Amino acid sequence: MQFLDKLKPLGLLILRVALGAAFVFHGYPKLVNPAHALRAFPTYGFPGYFVYVSGLLEVFGGGLLIAGLFTRGAALLLTIEVGLVFVRTVLPTVGIYAFGRYEMPLLLGAMSLALVTTGAGLISLDAFTFEPQRGKALKKKPAK
Repeated sequence: MQFLDKLKPLGLLILRVALGAAFVFHGYPKLVNPAHALRAFPTYGFPGYFVYVSGLLEVFGGGLLIAGLFTRGAALLLTIEVGLVFVRTVLPTVGIYAFGRYEMPLLLGAMSLALVTTGAGLISLDAFTFEPQRGKALKKKPAK
């Protein structure tokens, strides 16, 4: 199945775009209309200002994921945020047996962690700006 390795950059691109879009979708309302979130966040045990921190992190972090720029850093911050939300809101209220109630934060956290460990891939701004030597080395690989 080595032919599938050639599709890895495309798979990472799809993962980044889908995850980034999900974060932007959830963060944008926190910034444009924070009234609802300002009422909800204290009931979850978070201070009110966390609405703005969360909104900025999700919108700009999601945008960075889509672009593939500073991917590992943005994904790490988003992983930490989702982990905090998971530990503070999901586990104490529903426990581990109500999977349907926490599958979305679990998937977002797992996808973010996957990007932290793998990076953005070749189809990203990271590959063009921070890893130009890697791209040259891949082109010069000797044929088997």
